[in-house]
Amino acid sequence: MPDRRLTVDEVLRKHSARLEKEINTPQIKNVNFSREYVRFKEEMAPELSSYERWCRSLGSIIKLKPSEKDATRIKRQLEIAHVDIEPWQALTLAVMSFLGVFFIGAVITLVAYLIYDALLILFFVLVLSLAVFVFYYTSTYPARLANKWRLKASSQMVPAILYVVVYMRHTSNLERAIAFSAEHLQYPLTLDFKKVFYDVEIGRFSTIKESLDNYLETWRDYSTEFIESFHLIESSLFEPDNARRIITLEKALQVILDGVYDKMLKFTHDVRAPLFNVYMLAVVLPVLGIALLPLASALIGDYLKWYHVVIFYNLVIPFIAFFLTNNIMMLRPGGHGETSLLERNPIYYKYASRKPYFTAFLVAFPLLIVGFLPLIFQYTQIPEWLGLAKDFTFGEIGLGIFGSDIKFFDFKAFGSGFVGPFGPGALIFSLFIPFGIAVFFSIAYSMKTKELIKERENTEQLEKEFANSLFQLGNRLGNGVPPELVFGKIAESARGLKTENFFRRVNYNIQQGGMDVEKAIFDIQRGAINYFPSDLIATSMRILIESAKKGLKIAAISLMSISEYMKNISKITMRLKDMLAEVISDMKSNMVFLAPLLSGIVVGLGAMITAILNRLDLTRLAGGEAAELGGNIGNLLNIFDILKMIPPYYLQITIGIYIIEVIFILTDTLVTIDAGEDKLQKTNQIGKNLSTGVLLYLIVSFVAIVALFFLASIVLGGLVG
Repeated sequence: MPDRRLTVDEVLRKHSARLEKEINTPQIKNVNFSREYVRFKEEMAPELSSYERWCRSLGSIIKLKPSEKDATRIKRQLEIAHVDIEPWQALTLAVMSFLGVFFIGAVITLVAYLIYDALLILFFVLVLSLAVFVFYYTSTYPARLANKWRLKASSQMVPAILYVVVYMRHTSNLERAIAFSAEHLQYPLTLDFKKVFYDVEIGRFSTIKESLDNYLETWRDYSTEFIESFHLIESSLFEPDNARRIITLEKALQVILDGVYDKMLKFTHDVRAPLFNVYMLAVVLPVLGIALLPLASALIGDYLKWYHVVIFYNLVIPFIAFFLTNNIMMLRPGGHGETSLLERNPIYYKYASRKPYFTAFLVAFPLLIVGFLPLIFQYTQIPEWLGLAKDFTFGEIGLGIFGSDIKFFDFKAFGSGFVGPFGPGALIFSLFIPFGIAVFFSIAYSMKTKELIKERENTEQLEKEFANSLFQLGNRLGNGVPPELVFGKIAESARGLKTENFFRRVNYNIQQGGMDVEKAIFDIQRGAINYFPSDLIATSMRILIESAKKGLKIAAISLMSISEYMKNISKITMRLKDMLAEVISDMKSNMVFLAPLLSGIVVGLGAMITAILNRLDLTRLAGGEAAELGGNIGNLLNIFDILKMIPPYYLQITIGIYIIEVIFILTDTLVTIDAGEDKLQKTNQIGKNLSTGVLLYLIVSFVAIVALFFLASIVLGGLVG
């Protein structure tokens, strides 16, 4: 038999084919990342398509060429956000948006002037301001898209480095490590990694390393630690000694962890002053201004109308608060956000269902009807159909304790109609409007998130215990126990802990369901991860499955590394939460306690001022009694004209809606600062804060209205009696 020596290439082909068959790791060339990138972008980034459509339609009417510097900047931002438009289209959309809003407002103003002979100067100023804002918003939209993308992607940076490092501990192949990360990371960083392969396949770069280095440059001004970690990973490929290679990989993971901690540490110091400014501009100063509104409206009623207050408190101030808080949220480094695994939880349908909104509407609608009763009595014929007087008194309905001659709604005849309502009954009824709005969102958000939040809390507790369980899992694997048996043994040793439920469910799927380990954990319908939606758990289990293909010893080492990583990230998270706790607690107390308390007292002051002016107005209308009170009182009666005053009814509704808007905006900000982009937590916290803040506001308002109205009645009764 001839002595046939195998060449090096033949040996490599022979053994690599056998290893690939055993490991079942797909070849990079067999993964069509080009087609997958395009499909994945279409499925996972639909919110960007609307902006793309506007740019390609309205933004293509005319071609406005930006400067070379601006074109380069905008193009870079669009590439980061994966938006397929040209810079000139983005600029044209901004200009056309400005012109469109401006001309619509100008036409409406002109038509109103020609028909009603009234020049709507305030309306035109508001339209012009809106047009300027629309131009600013659309012109800076590419920058916000890029920043939003970076914030979302940066929350996946640490898992990305972890995937690559753990994979390359047993297989020193950068391409396969990135492919593994691209397959198992979440949106949007997975889209970035797939685009790295996409750029190679379309010929933009010749190697994965060149494409990766080009992609890393997009993080140069935002996350240098991410770049440094990948450069360390790349340098590990050239280490001849395996021990030094492992040390280099572990150093890469430590660099990203230290970088995230340092940036969050800096953020905790930088965020204090902006949050204080938001609190002063959005809460303190507006509430102080509210205290002056009742008296100011009586003094300058010709110039200060109720719709001015509505525009300022329900549009201008919330917009300023939203703008300031949005800038604060953009400063936050990447953190832990809501996981897409949540959508696979069997009870997620309650979060996605519209039924809670329907139930909340059925409860809130009657409350809103009660709140609008004064306007229904004022502007419709319904009171006559019901046999009631349009403006009845407290005495007529058996509430003479308020004063038998005091009208319940108190409409004032003015010209051919009525103005008002100025009565305490109307003011009390107005409380039902913010109450109804708050009830709607509180009930809907509570029904949507109640059970999911419990699942989230169980998962968080599971994550705290999971690090030790992973260490045990690694030890058992290192002792030669196969993965199919190790989950049952860990479940027995974790009896009484949250981790017991997870490992028992995995073991049940394996033993009773006949599944392999991967399906037992990640099966779309019955996988254990569906009931424990955690990025950390999903990451560790993915790495367990992948590393177990290389051998139990490698799987054991990988799990122990993840266990150490989880302990480090837990320490960092707790430290950062402690540092942010003071800022967050101060803002929350101001939002749900101080602002509602002060606003409720102001509403009561408005009721008292109205009662005083109303009683003095009645005295003036009574005839010669005004002269008996003295010349000063008579002069005051000429200054304070209740007919020109903003009715407390409208004032209270404006304040109540303002409180609701502030709670929405500040809760969104505080949750983002504390936990990143977490929609479930935001929804739950908004519902809770609305219940607490608005309920306090309504109670204080009701008590202040009744108490101060009685006080004013007693004082004025003695004065004129």
